[in-house]
Amino acid sequence: MRTVFFGTPDIVLPCLEAVAAAHEVAAVVCRPDTPKGRGKKLQPTPAKACAAALGIPVAQPEKLNDGAFETWLRETAPELCVVFAYGRLLKQPILDVPEKGWLNVHPSLLPKYRGPSPIQSAILNGDAETGVSIMDVVLEMDAGDILLQEVTPILPDDTSETLGRRLSEMAAPLLVEGMNRVADGTAVFTPQDPARVTTCALFEKEHGRVDWARPAIDIANLVRAAQPWPVAQCVLGGEVFRVHRAEALAEDAGAAPGTVTAVEKDRFLVATGAGQLAVLVFQAPGKKAMPVGDFLRGRALMPGDRFEVG
Repeated sequence: MRTVFFGTPDIVLPCLEAVAAAHEVAAVVCRPDTPKGRGKKLQPTPAKACAAALGIPVAQPEKLNDGAFETWLRETAPELCVVFAYGRLLKQPILDVPEKGWLNVHPSLLPKYRGPSPIQSAILNGDAETGVSIMDVVLEMDAGDILLQEVTPILPDDTSETLGRRLSEMAAPLLVEGMNRVADGTAVFTPQDPARVTTCALFEKEHGRVDWARPAIDIANLVRAAQPWPVAQCVLGGEVFRVHRAEALAEDAGAAPGTVTAVEKDRFLVATGAGQLAVLVFQAPGKKAMPVGDFLRGRALMPGDRFEVG
């Protein structure tokens, strides 16, 4: 079946490769290249680089709704379009182009976590499981009828990076199965239950700031959710440090939130609003992340030191 694949970041690559192996991908549509690094050189998006390796043409429209892109898509003549983490909203004239419609990959068990940060939200909220949904595309964000879903547990040490990788690998065969069902006319879509809808907002850099007044379990979840970006941040002595790995301890220390309560060989403990946070991998300003034991050999940290709160 002839398709056009819409997607941009790393998470889409297993799906793009699987679709290209099973169907005819006429083109890949992704966001424009962005400048990165000190030299601010334009770097191809992950989807663009993957498409080039697969020999698939790439389109990177600056505008979607001026008529030109719609014309291009009609001329490309996809039977079905697929979208996963493209990063831009599609309006009805574009949705109307492919005869067999659209399939969207969403990394949550819809109708839970409609929106742009379902992976981070599941970890932040301490969910025991999540999954992947293959769904129809409608104008309302993530509101289309569901074709297929698959569930996976969220492991205690999962980060947004590890969970996202697992979900992307799960999504690849599920998406191909969904496309096959659309192609042979056996696809059955189920409406989402409006009473169970939850939404999530974009996870931004400021959301990585540690609030020591929160319970330790919430902070530990934040540390996992903020990996690999923006990494959980905290302030000590006016400097910004980053917490890369931590564990929640139930025992209260009787100290004000943000206070270092103990410094041990391979960890230090910080009082929180409920319980303590054991910090295991830490990053000083301008330095690489390192196990706390290595950090402490180069920098003193004492019980009674206090991270900024609020």
